[in-house]
Amino acid sequence: MNKDLIRTLAECAAACNSCAVSCLQEDDIKMMVPCIRLDLDCAAICKAALDYVSRDSRYAGEILQQCAKICRDCGEECNRHEAEHCKACAESCFRCAEACEQYQRV
Repeated sequence: MNKDLIRTLAECAAACNSCAVSCLQEDDIKMMVPCIRLDLDCAAICKAALDYVSRDSRYAGEILQQCAKICRDCGEECNRHEAEHCKACAESCFRCAEACEQYQRV
């Protein structure tokens, strides 16, 4: 079991959920809608990927490829915003995308 990857996926899901909730408190919520949607998608795929990796599913690699793509998209969106929670989320997303891309099933 890849404990580092599992930890990274869990941290990213938490960062994305936190970012989504924090975005709801911004003054211009309409401007934050794309960020909120990607945060929710990213948190969901990270949690799903965590499940596949933790049970050593033969489909883990495929799920992680999609997870890496969504994490990168979410990180790019979050980087467009100045809010500290968005910057922290982007950092977590990019770290997670890299971990997903480096995954090797044992």
